[in-house]
Amino acid sequence: MKDWTGILRLEAEERNGKTVAKNVYFQGAYKVMRPVYHDQSGQACYYILNPGGGYLDGDRYQMKISLEEQARLTLTTQSATKIYKTPNQPAYQETEISLKKGSFLEYITDPLIGYKNARYLQKTVVKMEQGATFLYSDIITSGWSPEGEQFSYDRLQLINEIYMDNELVVFDHIKLNPANHHMASIGYMEGYSHLGSMMVIGEQVDTDLLDQLYHAVQEHHDGCKIGLSLLPVSGLIVRVLANSTQTIEKIHSLCHHIIRRELFHTTPSFLRKY
Repeated sequence: MKDWTGILRLEAEERNGKTVAKNVYFQGAYKVMRPVYHDQSGQACYYILNPGGGYLDGDRYQMKISLEEQARLTLTTQSATKIYKTPNQPAYQETEISLKKGSFLEYITDPLIGYKNARYLQKTVVKMEQGATFLYSDIITSGWSPEGEQFSYDRLQLINEIYMDNELVVFDHIKLNPANHHMASIGYMEGYSHLGSMMVIGEQVDTDLLDQLYHAVQEHHDGCKIGLSLLPVSGLIVRVLANSTQTIEKIHSLCHHIIRRELFHTTPSFLRKY
């Protein structure tokens, strides 16, 4: 464990219509709560805990999640991920996800907050089999700074690689570097302070679902910018630029409900955290 500040391993499988843990292991500044079953579907929900309260200089975290066939899991954080100043080495998080045929993983994270002089790199690698479904969302925002700066962090970098049957099908790279770029300019934050992303990949995703999401978010575009597009495989992505976490969370929740309804004829669980 000498190279990692925190380690989490979670393997889940389906037993008699219920998703249960096959193996759970955590060490250091990573913990996971006992599973919660919000409804009768058998889908398990795990809350990831960081007892340290935030990521500090040189912190390194590793998480590995694996779902067997037909397993259904919601994975979420207990609270926002706070990145504090990193004067010597960036904080780093590495996540590996393996999804077997027929499995479904919702990875719903709370906002990632970069405070003054924070540097952070996050790499997520997802390996899916045909027939698996993956839903992911994140929100990036600035933390408080003594001078009241909107972008006081040094660098926030998120890399997502998604493989379908060992072939790279999606490469998503977000790099926010206020020290080198004017964040209010076109192609960056364009006058907004918060960036939200939601991605879903699965055989059932098609242009009809994209059209439903497009029409649904039209009523919520005031004060923000929303973009939707299909991915090279059966999947789509939603991007939101806004000035508050609540605005993005409202749009994500709307899209989440439509996706769950159309793909699984269910509704998302309320992930109460306070």
